[in-house]
Amino acid sequence: MSKYIFQRIPTHVGVIPDGNRRWAERNGMSKEKGYDYGIAPGFRLYEMCIEQGIQELTLYGFTQDNTKRPVIQRKAFQKACVDAVGTLANRDADLLVVGNTKSPMFPKELLPYTKERVRFGKGLIKVNFLVNYSWQWDLHQAISAINNGQVLKTGRNITDLIGSSQISRVDLMVRWGGRRRLSGFLPVQSIYSDFYVLEALWPDFKDVHFLDALRWYQKQDITLGG
Repeated sequence: MSKYIFQRIPTHVGVIPDGNRRWAERNGMSKEKGYDYGIAPGFRLYEMCIEQGIQELTLYGFTQDNTKRPVIQRKAFQKACVDAVGTLANRDADLLVVGNTKSPMFPKELLPYTKERVRFGKGLIKVNFLVNYSWQWDLHQAISAINNGQVLKTGRNITDLIGSSQISRVDLMVRWGGRRRLSGFLPVQSIYSDFYVLEALWPDFKDVHFLDALRWYQKQDITLGG
């Protein structure tokens, strides 16, 4: 695909890839089958971000709330996350996996990617994968640090102490699946994000979806509260 030229490119794009289960049902499958069909769209989006010069991409894998779903679905999205990272290992990215690693719901195969970024290939883009993530867990890391006196001792900003502290501010949030809610996605980093919603379900991803989001982003008055 030839590169579309935009005057303004978001540095960091956050993605909520919603609609896998609905897509599966609409296509005559059981709900858990939809997660496998959500992997390929993620890699096409990854390619488009590199083509556009976007420096950082964060995707929802699954949340701690998602683990309340039936076991067959939980195992399916856990496996899809592990498979996605296995595929990314053959690409060019700096990967960071963020989520509650102390929970048994966290896939142990992903533990090596949770402490610091791991470079795959040429490391052309930062990729953050939220796995077994929740906003409560994220903010609780800072609360624990404050209770332990770390802020007073070091003079560090509270945003340096949250669980997702290695992830930068999100410029553009894109949600597939038609829902108009943040669903707990990085509440600190998304405070000033511009939010674009697509009605299309995630497995029905097309290049034009993301290009439309970038076109829309061109028209936004970005002041960061100033």
